Amino acid sequence: MKIMFVVGFLLFLSLQNDPYSYQRRKMVEDQIQSRGITNKEVLSAMKKVPRHMFVPSNYQEHAYDDNALPIGLEQTISQPYIVAYMTEIINPQPTDKVLEIGTGSGYQAAVLAEIVQKVYTIEIIPDLGLRAKNILDELEYNNVEVMIGDGYHGWEDHAPYDAVLVTAAPEKIPQPLIDQLNVGGKMIIPVGSVHGIQHLILLEKQKDDIKVLKKFPVRFVPFTREEE
Repeated sequence: MKIMFVVGFLLFLSLQNDPYSYQRRKMVEDQIQSRGITNKEVLSAMKKVPRHMFVPSNYQEHAYDDNALPIGLEQTISQPYIVAYMTEIINPQPTDKVLEIGTGSGYQAAVLAEIVQKVYTIEIIPDLGLRAKNILDELEYNNVEVMIGDGYHGWEDHAPYDAVLVTAAPEKIPQPLIDQLNVGGKMIIPVGSVHGIQHLILLEKQKDDIKVLKKFPVRFVPFTREEE
């Protein structure tokens, strides 16, 4: 009886300090683990990162729902399961250096930052990139660097990367991102027309070859270029 009281009291304190902790745990159990995500570091990160901090205040009560949400400027924060899936499939390691294209809300970068050594993330929309940087700084994700720019060209100054994760859909995989990927590294990227079918593509860079696997249909915002 005493043990149950202590557990209940600790749960009460947790909810007082973070009213969304229960929703986050349920999100992981019902939306992510139940769909086959098993990587312990990914599950732990998804339980820890406060997704509600990365969405506009009028959507915070829906932050842990099983769907994407608008974040303004015609952009979205991805469905929690997709974030978890894309993170798990690149097999992130504690010593990894990861490049993300399409910072968006900053949520995916935060999830990665819980697992890997360093995250470099690029956002082409200045207001969005600066907002994400402010949130990441506020949450003390000191291992994330944000750049405003055209993600098509990657971030050559810090290459090569152990993994590349792209959260906007180009019609074909940008060659600079392949060039900046380490041998043995993986890239996960949605590819396809905004008006047609997009597929999530897993690319693995081998010593003398590029291995490409088509995963499943998805719907991402289009990959924006500076010349557009």
